[in-house]
Amino acid sequence: QVQLVESGGGSVQPGGSLRLSCAASGSIFSIGAMGWYRQAPGKQRELVASISRGGSTNYADSVKGRFTISRDNAKNTVYLQMNSLKPEDTAVYYCNAGVFLIGSSRYETNYWGQGTQVTVSS
Repeated sequence: QVQLVESGGGSVQPGGSLRLSCAASGSIFSIGAMGWYRQAPGKQRELVASISRGGSTNYADSVKGRFTISRDNAKNTVYLQMNSLKPEDTAVYYCNAGVFLIGSSRYETNYWGQGTQVTVSS
């Protein structure tokens, strides 16, 4: 019913930058909160940043001042600008969205993208 498609991952040297995008499509009436999570090998998935429909943001302490989350509500798209990347940022990055489906009053939060690999290495 809802598809989230991420793009923009890749390999970069420490100190470099990447921009991730995640576009939502399907039977969407409206999208509430959107967020980026990451999972490194052997670790649990963790929240990186989130943004409300109105633009309020929240960041993990480890990325504050380096990453910026934004969204385009007209395009149902969320972005993650990642600057000053560090090796410890290496992970698979997933986007998540809370969605009101067409014809439903329920707020569904279990929609995830397929993940995009970010590798930071010299």
